[in-house]
Amino acid sequence: MSDAESRRKALVEVYSEASICERCPLSETRNRVVFGSGNADADLMFVGEAPGAEEDRQGLPFVGRAGNFLTQLLEGIGMKREDVFIANVLKCRPPGNRDPEPEEIDSCRPYLERQVELIQPRVIGTLGNFATKLLTANQTGITKVRGVPQQHLIGGRHLFLLPLFHPAAGLRTPRVAEQLREDFRQIPEPLVQEREPEPDQMGLFGG
Repeated sequence: MSDAESRRKALVEVYSEASICERCPLSETRNRVVFGSGNADADLMFVGEAPGAEEDRQGLPFVGRAGNFLTQLLEGIGMKREDVFIANVLKCRPPGNRDPEPEEIDSCRPYLERQVELIQPRVIGTLGNFATKLLTANQTGITKVRGVPQQHLIGGRHLFLLPLFHPAAGLRTPRVAEQLREDFRQIPEPLVQEREPEPDQMGLFGG
């Protein structure tokens, strides 16, 4: 078994564990666990906040209006959703789409760290405050750090991290939408540096 195959197999095992998770009270109110979707060998990974109502119904991340905008942003830099892997800080929907609570973030964090470890992205785009603060281990708000590339050790890997506004904020505010388009244009540069041969596309979890 190749390294890529073994990583995919391990990722499926993490998904199986997450799908029956009862580490926090969100397990009592969810319809489906939203583990993530896309290319399990992606160089580029996005991490959002938490599933919404439509995501909870389908079991897939970013399938509502914010997801459509994310797709447009990717197309604007010549990429498709199938090229990337998309996940969230929380794998279950908070009731009423309220903000994630510290206990919930702590409960879900091991899943996200394993995803990063197994997918091995070279760049992570953090979408919004919660993902940015968690993965940078810094409480500075997204408004101050958006669009400024950072380097971090996450899931045992040194990688680029690009803080980004959440696409939902772009839907509400045209200025934020334009800033998102501007920040997305920074993404291709670190991805083309020392790029390895294209891996097979593996959409393990749909999307």
